[in-house]
Amino acid sequence: MSTVNNIGFPSQFRASLDIGGVSKQRKKKCSWSFIARNTPISSNHQIFCKLSDSGIEENSASTRASNSKNRMEEYNTAMKKMMRNPYEYHHDLGMNYTHIIDSLIVGSQPQKPEDIDHLRKEEDVAYILNLQQDTDVEYWGVDLKSIIRRCHELGIRHMRRPAKDFDPNSLRNELPKAVSSLEWAFSEGKGRVYVHCTAGLGRAPAVAIAYLFWFCDMNLNAAYDMLTAKRPCGPNKRAIRGATYDLAKNDPWKEPFESLPEYAFEDVADWERDLIQNRVRSHRGTLSFLKYSCLLNRTAMLYCGE
Repeated sequence: MSTVNNIGFPSQFRASLDIGGVSKQRKKKCSWSFIARNTPISSNHQIFCKLSDSGIEENSASTRASNSKNRMEEYNTAMKKMMRNPYEYHHDLGMNYTHIIDSLIVGSQPQKPEDIDHLRKEEDVAYILNLQQDTDVEYWGVDLKSIIRRCHELGIRHMRRPAKDFDPNSLRNELPKAVSSLEWAFSEGKGRVYVHCTAGLGRAPAVAIAYLFWFCDMNLNAAYDMLTAKRPCGPNKRAIRGATYDLAKNDPWKEPFESLPEYAFEDVADWERDLIQNRVRSHRGTLSFLKYSCLLNRTAMLYCGE
């Protein structure tokens, strides 16, 4: 495993998570504080990349390499246009990820079963939360069935909460369900949680930020700044604010979110946070099943739901 230094953003950052500072904000504790390990969190945060055995994967045919390059160029053009950020995704470099807190990792899509082996053996990952739609997986030619099968073989719980890429409204709608799966995994406490979308630059970090905001007594800006200092990315802050508004709304005649100022719902009162947490937890058990059969062979049932 090597440090990424050429995937469109720096590999090391100086910002560190002041856990003590967070805990002093309020008396409550978020779920991950109960499953913290003895390993200290380094102050020099890194983005890690799981490369193939030969380094960067080499395609046997030039057409495959050309097609892959074209897909990356199209994807990065769309990401810069729709998300309005300068970041890029380089599929050919393999899976890359960042430790956000000790029990939470945010990254790009696993591309092959060997990536699951790496996450389990090297990072103690026990849960994977996948935010991709089927069309995302198909676009990159990833064999998701083989990845889920390997998760089952290694005892990793694979969960899906699909949200449409580059679509803030879809992200806003799906955030409560995704955070419910993340919070549930933390409550189980059997290992780290790996949250990913395609590039790990939009949907996945948004879920992590929303969790820190709603369950760790951080305001939105503090959670956003902490995560983006560790993993430079451009999740849609307005989508997180919108989801917060939706969860905290207790009056059908409340002023529409679209008419509120830009700073609205960057923080919430204690009673609103309690309401948000209860409503997020109410989504447990609603995890969508994969469209294809969970029975990929005649002897093993995959983990396809909570």
